[in-house]
Amino acid sequence: MDEEQGSSGGHLETGRADKSVWLMKCPPLVSRSFQNHASSSDSHPVAKVVLSLDPLRPDDPSSLQFTMEMAATETSHVPRSYSLNMFKDFVPMSVFSETNQGRVAMEGKVEHKFDMKPHQENIEEYGRLCRERTNKSMVKNRQIQVIDNDRGVHMRPMPGMVGLISSNSKDKRKTAPVKQSDVKRTRRDRGELEDIMFKLFERQPNWALKQLVQETDQPAQFLKEILNELCVYNKRGTNQGTYELKPEYKKSVEDTGADQ
Repeated sequence: MDEEQGSSGGHLETGRADKSVWLMKCPPLVSRSFQNHASSSDSHPVAKVVLSLDPLRPDDPSSLQFTMEMAATETSHVPRSYSLNMFKDFVPMSVFSETNQGRVAMEGKVEHKFDMKPHQENIEEYGRLCRERTNKSMVKNRQIQVIDNDRGVHMRPMPGMVGLISSNSKDKRKTAPVKQSDVKRTRRDRGELEDIMFKLFERQPNWALKQLVQETDQPAQFLKEILNELCVYNKRGTNQGTYELKPEYKKSVEDTGADQ
């Protein structure tokens, strides 16, 4: 059968359920380029993937190397060449789609997962772009509004409200203090949080998870996902229990310190 009855009462198309799909995590710059291309009428390819194989080791998975070349970018300083690190050990996933009419379909099963990062020759330029994006995100646009009526008329109790609020200390209830762990933290944009993390590691090379939660005010689980991608965890030694940047990211952070 090409359709199965869904739990919501509609139908789920499963005709393409066994189709092999690749899942790729890419930097925000590349993601925006893909989105702009999808919304335009341009039918040219947005990028090409190059597969390199060692003919002497055709059965060795480590001999496979994937690279992506962007066909075009909006600005000339955006890196065009990227490395794709392939992973096969991940939680089984499928891809779904939904039309404006509410029609849901299974588009395929994720066979390979890729992490995308700029080539080594472009890492300095990409690091500079990340620093610029971080500086822009740190700028707060505050607005000052002048109140015409400065006599506090709107703050006075309205007629009939006097007496509703008791002034007796017996009637006052002490508000229970909210534990820090009970505060619901809102997730930032992933790219923005990565920029803030780079900024923190410019300040000091090693951070504990608890310190980063306090600095970023982000959920611990979400922070762990980012840390697993950007950092290594020290299980022993003088910096035991802390995170530090991976070598490929340390270079851009060190260059930032030299510029300052």
